Amino acid sequence: MAKNFDLIVIGAGPGGYIGAIRAAQLGFNVACIDEWKNGKGGPAPGGTCTNVGCIPSKALLQSSEHFEHAGHAFADHGIALKDLSIDVKKMLARKDKVVTQNNEGILYLFKKNKVSFFHGRGSFVKALDGGLGGYEIAVGDETLTAKQVLVATGSSARALPGTPFDEEMVLSNDGALRIGDVPKRLGLIGSGVIGLEMGSVWRRLGAEVTVLEALPTFLGAVDEQIAKEAHKAFTRQGLKIELGVKVGAVKSGKKGVSVEYSDAKGEAHRLDVDKLIVSIGRVPNTTGLNAEAVGLKLDERGAIVVDDDCRSNLPGVWAVGDVVRGPMLAHKAEEEGVAVAERMAGQHGHVDFNLVPWVIYTSPEIAWVGQTEQQLKAAGRAYKAGSFPFLANGRARALGDTTGMVKFLADAASDEILGVHIVGPMASELISEAVVAMAFKASAEDIARICHAHPSLSEATKEAALAVDKRTLNF
Repeated sequence: MAKNFDLIVIGAGPGGYIGAIRAAQLGFNVACIDEWKNGKGGPAPGGTCTNVGCIPSKALLQSSEHFEHAGHAFADHGIALKDLSIDVKKMLARKDKVVTQNNEGILYLFKKNKVSFFHGRGSFVKALDGGLGGYEIAVGDETLTAKQVLVATGSSARALPGTPFDEEMVLSNDGALRIGDVPKRLGLIGSGVIGLEMGSVWRRLGAEVTVLEALPTFLGAVDEQIAKEAHKAFTRQGLKIELGVKVGAVKSGKKGVSVEYSDAKGEAHRLDVDKLIVSIGRVPNTTGLNAEAVGLKLDERGAIVVDDDCRSNLPGVWAVGDVVRGPMLAHKAEEEGVAVAERMAGQHGHVDFNLVPWVIYTSPEIAWVGQTEQQLKAAGRAYKAGSFPFLANGRARALGDTTGMVKFLADAASDEILGVHIVGPMASELISEAVVAMAFKASAEDIARICHAHPSLSEATKEAALAVDKRTLNF
């Protein structure tokens, strides 16, 4: 006998579990289905982000950063260490513990908010009365029905054509998080977020890392000035970054992986590495959803087609996160999940893509919100720019990390903030002030007039806002 709900959410990643909880808060009877398994075969909600993405990668980044500081920076503080070593097995165990804590936290939140959780793969069976009567969803041996369905099935790593992931030698983000020993030589195809973060982890631990990027520019989505600063920093650290390459044959064996490629000049090369991480984008997860059973429309990439409010072509079926258009970011999915739940309740949920912050958790961190300088130039918009280096920030000096800058872009006439770009220490935290300011249509002058604590990294934000009017006080 079918179990009936007001809403069935398929997927318990950031968009799904947050959408389920918000809907429950609004009085809906909610079921959430998710098939992720932990090492013991039990449920592991949280999606890619919690299990093989955001959370475990940050755990490894933190561990590797401690190791690098101990080996290279502690001496400057008068701290002497002998026989420094890394226990990779213990580092990975800590990472797994952090993941488990997050999995268990989501299960607790489901119980707290009276969300019924079902462990398994959810798929459409049929529409009831053309969708007007809801939908039948299968999960394992059970059948669920609901008037509303929210699809939040996320995305998977894109493989190189003809070179599938074996997660032993050719790795996706999943395998990159489970490397058992520090490789002597590590190759990365793609200089996106995942590639740079994982490359940073293993470079800090002693690997010789080479990045092959097809695009002629480094971090093309990032403000050009910020990207150049980041490129210089990564190169100083020892990352070898080759741009404008064309990857050819990839051969994997027990002893390693060889990659044939041509550089930007067309000259042929071969890269021999112990492990190869492929980070060339992600594809929407709609395989197994049985979308055809109900006529759910997909685009040529396999993504669910939705309107600006995340409604699909079917009545009562919504979709959020990586499985739809827009940036593949966990916090974007969360905001969409909340907005959809509120729209179901007759409220006016809202997500502004221009106010979605982006972060790369390397060292230095890179974070931005709004438009880049190259975007403003392309649009022909008159703007003012101001920047301030962390080299002139007292707290950054005390931290021993003065790489990078904060950059403001503001409308030439109104002074409204159009974009803020940061490369440097704690950029992921500093960017939030910019998001809040832009959400309230603040001007650069508004930030420049606000008192910031001294000494703090946030003073660089204030000084960059002052720089828009060419009146910095500390540089």
